[in-house]
This record gives sequence, structure tokens and C-alpha cells, in this order.
Amino acid sequence: MQMRKVAFASFVGTAIEFYDFYIYGTAAALIFPHVFFPEMGPTMATVSSLGTFAAAFFSRPIGAAVFGHFGDRLGRKRTLVATLLIMGISTVGVGLVPGAATIGIAAPILLLCLRLCQGFAVGGEWAGSALLSAEYAPAAQRGRYGMFTQLGAGAGLAASNLVFFTVAITIGEKSQVFLDWGWRVPFLLSGLLVIAALYIRLRIDETPVFADERRSGQVPRAPLAELLRLQWRQVLLAAGCMVSIFTMSFLGGTYLLSYASTTIGHPRALILAVGVLAGVALMSTTAISAILCDRYGRRRIILAGFLVALPWAFVVMPLIDTGSEVLFALAIGGTFAVFGVSYGPIASFLPETFATRYRYTGAGLAFNLAGIVGGALPPLVAGLLVDDFGGWAVGLMMAGFVAVSVACTWMLPETKGTSLRDGIAAGA
Repeated sequence: MQMRKVAFASFVGTAIEFYDFYIYGTAAALIFPHVFFPEMGPTMATVSSLGTFAAAFFSRPIGAAVFGHFGDRLGRKRTLVATLLIMGISTVGVGLVPGAATIGIAAPILLLCLRLCQGFAVGGEWAGSALLSAEYAPAAQRGRYGMFTQLGAGAGLAASNLVFFTVAITIGEKSQVFLDWGWRVPFLLSGLLVIAALYIRLRIDETPVFADERRSGQVPRAPLAELLRLQWRQVLLAAGCMVSIFTMSFLGGTYLLSYASTTIGHPRALILAVGVLAGVALMSTTAISAILCDRYGRRRIILAGFLVALPWAFVVMPLIDTGSEVLFALAIGGTFAVFGVSYGPIASFLPETFATRYRYTGAGLAFNLAGIVGGALPPLVAGLLVDDFGGWAVGLMMAGFVAVSVACTWMLPETKGTSLRDGIAAGA
């Protein structure tokens, strides 16, 4: 019963955190250029808007280090409550910021500050949620239970697009009402979701692995310093493993949606509906691969996903450039389905890579360093690549990041069967 409660807490909390993160991405691609950067041309307004989206990736490693410190010293549960509250308050705040027409330059500045707070909170969320599942789960089923943390990303993506889709078709996607206040509804709704998730998380106990660590007096005084002294190589390789997952996720969830709207001319309602489809596709392949990794190993499944992603990278832009609505849906849905294969085992792979004494810090830092390189930069440079070289350059960029992930994953050891209680992680 406790394991089910933990799995549900991991799923709900992560789903809401990613819902908050993704609604910002959706709004940054489709709405914020008009609301917060109305004086700029379409291209620069989109770049500026996506710039505020990218800013969160730079505060995520700071959040990983801060929350990792407290997660490794005070416990997983307390830290996860803090990340949830900070994320919820920041997201509701975004929904309350007046537009540039009302308060001028202060509007995008406030938006940027709240976005940085979102990134700070998410920096500590994923690792804590992954550890919650991994440190409770039986060793032979760690991939299966880690699946629930990973499912939160797909659920958050589907939910965020579904809420925007509902608001758009109810109010009218091109109406002034939608631009004035309709887009704010998904952000304000987050407050209610956070209250529900907070109730669930407060009802679970601290993980038995951390409880044992604390009873034995092994809790570190400076987990980050210890991590960088003993397992800095694993931090860099684990970050490299995650780079292409972030690239495909946030190119597909921001730039490609913006490109489909501004360049191809697809209606917002279609784009949001495709976002829901992408979330479902991500959840499906994530679940399958997470379960399979308990049988076939983490590295093997992750590498299989990357080997599919390499040729797929060159297919996405040509599919979108056809202008076909069906092929656009295939391009976005396929992208999320493909990287979901590699994403599923990550919630067991990364925690198993690091020793208990600094596991929260190690998993969080690796995850969020990858976000800077793979999540923040590609959406920003993709538009410039298309303008200067054409869509094929975006495919080449994606393939390059996938190649980095293949190499880094290959150099990491298999972690299936690793004990989380002995204080010695794989490859330490």
C-alpha cells in the first residue's frame, strides 16, 4: 500500500510541476509574443518570448544544487514539499502579471523573474521525485516504479495543452478576450492542482534508504563538494545522456509549435490538440521502456531509443514543411514517442548511478545541466538556423545532440541490480 502511495505521489507531483513548466512553454510560443512583446516584429517577439522560457534552464542547476543539498541532508520528503510550493506560487504569479500595454517594460521583467523561480523549483523536483520512487521500490522493479515519475512529463504536457485547447475553443483563439485574460486560466488553475498534490505528498513517509542513512550517521555535511570530488565524471556523462532528450522535448514543445503557427499557418486549436497527442505518445513509450528496462537493462533500452532518434531527427522538419495537418501531428507525436523510449528508464538509471550520500544532488545536477545545453539553447538557435540554412539544419542539430547522448550513455556502466543501500553506486 505504501509503495502505491509513493508511486502516486511521484506521478501527481511531477505531473503538476511539468504542467506548470509546459503551460509556460505553450504560452511563450503562441501568446506571450503578443502580450508581453507587442512592439517587436513577429520574429524578434518570438525569440524574446522563447528567451524568457529558456531562462529557467539556467536557474535549474542552481535549484538542483540548493535542493539537492537539503534533500541529501534533511530528507527527500521535506524538499519535495518546498519545490512544489515554490513552483505553484510562481506559476500562479505568471497568470497575474499585467501585459506590456498596462505596465510597459515591467511586464516582461516580472515575467522573467517568475520564470527563473519556476526553473529554480523544477531543478529540485525531478531528482526528489525519482529518488522517492527508486528508494522505496524493490530492486527488481525499480524501473517499473520509476515509470510513475517519468509519466508526469507526458501527463503535464497533455494536460497543459488540453486546458489551453479548451480555453481557446470556448473563448475563441483569435478573440481579444483570449489575449486579455483567457490565456491566464491555465496558470491560475495550477493553484488548485498544487493544493491537491501537497496534500498527497504530506501523507507519505521519508524513504527507507535515507532513513537508514540518517540513523547510521552517514548524512554528509557538504554533498555537492563530495559529489564533485568522487563522481564528477558520472555527473558529466549522465548530463550528456540526457542532452538529446531535452532537445527533442523542448524543440517539439516550443519552437516547432511556434514554427507551425507563424510560418506554416496552422491554427492554434490544431497545434494544442497535437500537443495533447504528443503527451499521450510520450506516456505510452515511457511506460513500455521503463518496464522493459527491469528485464533488459537501463543502458540497452536508452541506447535503443537514441538509435531510433538519429534518423528521425532528419524527418521532422520535412514533415512539418509539407503543410499537412496530419503530417504535422505525426512529426510532433513521433518526436515525443521516440524520445520517450530513452526517457522511461532514466528515473532508475540516474539514481542508481550515484551514492546515497549525495544521490539527490548528483541526479538533480546531471539532469538540469543537460537542460541548459539541450533544453535552453536549441529552441533559441533553431529559428536562426532555419532562416540561414533551412529546415535541414535543425535536423542536423538534433542528430548532433543525439550522437552526444549515445556516446555518453555508452561510457556509463549498466546499473540494473545496483543496491541503493550500500553507499556505493555503479561506477563510483
